[in-house]
Amino acid sequence: MKFDGVLFFPVTPFTPEGAVDVDVLKEHISSRLPFGPGGVFPACGTGEFHALSIEEVRTVVTAAVEIVAGKVPVVAGAGGPLGHAIAAARVAEEAGADALLVLPPYLVTGPTEGLVAYIEAVADASSLPVIVYHRGNAKFTAASMAQLATNPKVIGFKDGLGDVGLAQEIVSAVRATGREDFALFNGLLTAELSQGAYRGLGIPLYSSAAFAMAPEIAKAYYDAYISGDEERRNALLEGFYAQLVQLRDETPGFGVSLIKAGLRLGGLAVGPVRPPLVDPSEDQLIRLKAILAKGYELAGR
Repeated sequence: MKFDGVLFFPVTPFTPEGAVDVDVLKEHISSRLPFGPGGVFPACGTGEFHALSIEEVRTVVTAAVEIVAGKVPVVAGAGGPLGHAIAAARVAEEAGADALLVLPPYLVTGPTEGLVAYIEAVADASSLPVIVYHRGNAKFTAASMAQLATNPKVIGFKDGLGDVGLAQEIVSAVRATGREDFALFNGLLTAELSQGAYRGLGIPLYSSAAFAMAPEIAKAYYDAYISGDEERRNALLEGFYAQLVQLRDETPGFGVSLIKAGLRLGGLAVGPVRPPLVDPSEDQLIRLKAILAKGYELAGR
């Protein structure tokens, strides 16, 4: 499975009554496709997977598959309690997804062999290939990832932990297995800020929540990143991404909340975030608007 471009993680819009707003979701995804995402990842972290029921996962993934229409891979989220993860895998397959991003298990921290068994159980639940999400209580070792890489259904690794030494060990271990089809992603929050370093580790792909909010800015960064235009890339980092991260770090969960807020500022009625996340204050919205304005200026919009 080939990913070529910014990895797009859509938000999940909600109606005023709290239901998934399918029409707004379709508009959200379709409006981003012209900017050339390398893959669409519905019902994942930015899409508030933690707050979706299984039927809502089905609804979100079905809408994404319909709108993407085979243009790029659609990778759906699956994770949390094992039963929930298996159910999510099955409904994603039924909805037509191309692969799964396996998020961490719920609450408990198990030994490495337990994490491997968790990934394998989710992989066995459907015919879909899976990408391992390395973060939180799902911390994999180089040896465990090498073991998982022997399974042809495991096709990728997304690092959301930020331990660059361990990430380098995992890259080397996977390479040593001979897998040439294994995708390696930087999945840290606001990954553009760290992608220069991750490229040096041999991890060329990255997820972009900012793409969901402001694809013009995210695409400008990606183009500079690919072309080697370091002057422009650093201008976007310092003028937009660093400021966004500073605001994001004020409140837990703002990696999602600010993206939804930015979409609302842009006129797309995606609704609020679901608890336990919270929406920005009026002061934070004013600052977000200024950050976005600077980003658009730097992107040449």
